Amino acid sequence: MLKYLRILLLPLSLIYGLVVYLSNQLYNLGVFHSTKFDLPVIVVGNLVVGGSGKSPATEYLINLFRDRKIAVLSRGYGRKTKGFIRAGAADTALTIGDEPLQFYHKFPQITVAVCEDRVKGIRKLQSDHDLILLDDAFQHRSLKPGFSILLFDFNQLNKTQFLLPAGNLREAFSSYRRADLLMITKVPSETTAAELKRVKDKFDAEHAVFCSSIVYQQPVSLYDSEEFPLSALKDKTIFLLTGIANPAPLLTYLKQLGSTIVHHDYPDHYLYKFSDLQRLRDAFHAHSGKEKIILTTEKDAQRLFDVTIKELLLNLPVFYLPIRMEIGQGKQSIFDQKLLTYVSDITRDRHLYQSKN
Repeated sequence: MLKYLRILLLPLSLIYGLVVYLSNQLYNLGVFHSTKFDLPVIVVGNLVVGGSGKSPATEYLINLFRDRKIAVLSRGYGRKTKGFIRAGAADTALTIGDEPLQFYHKFPQITVAVCEDRVKGIRKLQSDHDLILLDDAFQHRSLKPGFSILLFDFNQLNKTQFLLPAGNLREAFSSYRRADLLMITKVPSETTAAELKRVKDKFDAEHAVFCSSIVYQQPVSLYDSEEFPLSALKDKTIFLLTGIANPAPLLTYLKQLGSTIVHHDYPDHYLYKFSDLQRLRDAFHAHSGKEKIILTTEKDAQRLFDVTIKELLLNLPVFYLPIRMEIGQGKQSIFDQKLLTYVSDITRDRHLYQSKN
């Protein structure tokens, strides 16, 4: 059925692709204006709709530049507000979105902000920060980033991809050439060198292509933040709650632990209703097993702090599973140095310009 629907939508994809191509050409020719800033601005983006690992990549950069005054600027997908908001203690996933809220909770030393207009957002942040990280802004052509990292999900690269609405590509695959650095994410541990080469050959030799994988951290209790060993997940019945674009890697990992999965699956950025969590709670209580827990992702956890939801789940064993990005093939130092050099060079040039004026 999906195959036939895709065929029907292909004419619309051609129209969409033409519009995006013309828009990009007008930016390339300077007909449409792109604003460039004199402080380091790094964009983490992708070409597709849906998850490719932008949040772990952004967190990696936050840790890499932990000695700098960092601001993370996002659109705040899924929020019910508009305009520029600097995240604060009263904010929720409804006011700033789940991913920005995750950054805010996890990295209290940085500034997290949301704004649909990235140029406007940077203007509000540039005076008291020396590095701006933009989460998902590769298609925001009104901004000219200093450095752009483009992410590609390993499994998606092995599939035929189409432009919206027949597929999930936001723009033509060839647009990767605008990026400064390419990262293939979620590479399975059992991937062979030949398989990696076949995927890398999709890109031209001029671009630096790095590979990364997901590393699962210790599960954390949702409401008291206590950490538990990963072994706590082994051979248990896990009621898995996800509202992310691609839960497949997580499912594979949990099954490898010998866990039995009861999956409550929802769309990406889904705002859970009280009835959704009530259904989860009732299914958990109805299950006859003794070794059972409720598990969710760190991003999903940000949508579970509503007071009514918290009361519903408070006495249940609810955990979330943090992840981090690990750069493979012994190339982490090369990746780090490219970013460190860019930020150092731009910062030096900025200070020289300010001293002369």
